[in-house]
Amino acid sequence: MPFAELGLSPDVLRAIADVGYTTPTPIQAQAIPVVLTGRDVLGCAQTGTGKTASFTLPMLTILGAGRAKARMPRSLILEPTRELATQVAESFDRYGKYHKLSQALLIGGESFTDQERKLDRGVDVLIATPGRLIDLFERGKILMNDVKILVIDETDRMLDMGFIPDVERIVGLLPRIRQTLFFSATMPPEIRRLADAFLMNPKEITVTPPASPATTVIQGLAIVAEREKRDALRRLIRSEQVKNALIFCNRKRDVDVLHRSLERHGFDVAALHGDMAQSKRTETLDKFRRGDVTILVASDVAARGLDIVGLSHVFNFDVPLHADDYVHRIGRTGRAGRDGHAFTLATPYEGKYADAIVKLIGRDIPRIEIEGITQIEFEAGDGKRHRGRGRGGDRRDARAKPAHKPERRERKPHDATPAPAPRETVPAPRETVTEPREAAPAPRSEPRQDRGRNDRPRHKPEPRERDDDTPMIAFGDHMPDFLRKPVKLPSPPKKKADAA
Repeated sequence: MPFAELGLSPDVLRAIADVGYTTPTPIQAQAIPVVLTGRDVLGCAQTGTGKTASFTLPMLTILGAGRAKARMPRSLILEPTRELATQVAESFDRYGKYHKLSQALLIGGESFTDQERKLDRGVDVLIATPGRLIDLFERGKILMNDVKILVIDETDRMLDMGFIPDVERIVGLLPRIRQTLFFSATMPPEIRRLADAFLMNPKEITVTPPASPATTVIQGLAIVAEREKRDALRRLIRSEQVKNALIFCNRKRDVDVLHRSLERHGFDVAALHGDMAQSKRTETLDKFRRGDVTILVASDVAARGLDIVGLSHVFNFDVPLHADDYVHRIGRTGRAGRDGHAFTLATPYEGKYADAIVKLIGRDIPRIEIEGITQIEFEAGDGKRHRGRGRGGDRRDARAKPAHKPERRERKPHDATPAPAPRETVPAPRETVTEPREAAPAPRSEPRQDRGRNDRPRHKPEPRERDDDTPMIAFGDHMPDFLRKPVKLPSPPKKKADAA
């Protein structure tokens, strides 16, 4: 089925022809006609199958008629990361070049002033990350009353990054009568619960099994010692015909360390992670797309939405802690029907993460051998020894506590002479002292003057004289009166006489 039979506008079809596409992907062929009817959509498809175009193309056709009002966008697209939002904005520029629709990109790291200026002129398509959108709303720079189409892209990534409360707040600001589109590469139960809350009678479109990698990607797994991982990665890169490659690490700190290591060994490499300034991130991605940089070491910020034409290789320097991230990482290669390669380096203690990936994708990852590197097997256990660390399980094991606590030795005194026994002191017997109860004081002739709570009495009462020299314990200079009062024991109850 060609694009001309999907019901798109002539201007959109001209833009598609200029790009060079003639046949839609399965997700596009099924989603575009449904979106054009105005129905809610719940789409699930693997990465690299054209999910972005499946909602940008019909949105351009729907929004072609009409005009936006100041500070009131007509459509809203939520993305979890800046890179995804930037890529969607580029798609609208590419396919909407024959339209006069306006768009605004609201992401962190950019000037508030420039973004507010675009909103003041009116926006047909608003592409934003949740945090920056809420910031501008709280500043009173944007209104959500006129949003007709809402798109929540990469919903499972929103869930992983903790953006769902922000998304729920944003959805609460939108009008109830709207069209909502959910698109994601995986469909966990949490996403279905969100779909029930946000969507109204949606059309569910699933073109491939959830969380399945593309069949055009050749996968491989190597289990190496922790101290040999960098050497194994360098040998693997040299042995492969790498045109351009992405190397993923679990932690930002490891991205910088691996970047410097590869640079020292003569590789053309750059780094990308979330702590970098937005301008630096954009500049690095542009260099990588142009081919000025061959290898890009990145965190999971580049695992979704990064579309590099003809990316040949993906290397997982660390096994991802979440199995879904593996699908998104290797989905950067083998896109649009092209061949790709994805290799993963694992330590012996990462067996449970590899098992989770195998369970998710439904097939084993073939083992590969690296020349000059000793191949080992996963150790039995659940990986608790390196929990909370992307790498470095061996270092933590060296500091682990022993399984059995050694018996404590008794310390012997240096002097063999036994110490003298402590002297026992026996307190002297106490005698009970009973004094007659004092008579009640005579009534005052003068009226009593009230004192404040913090006022002290005018004179200090004199201590009572003692009748004997028996030492008192724990009562200071005198014994309280209630202890001097004799105690009268109750008499036993009398037995009732027999009735007889």
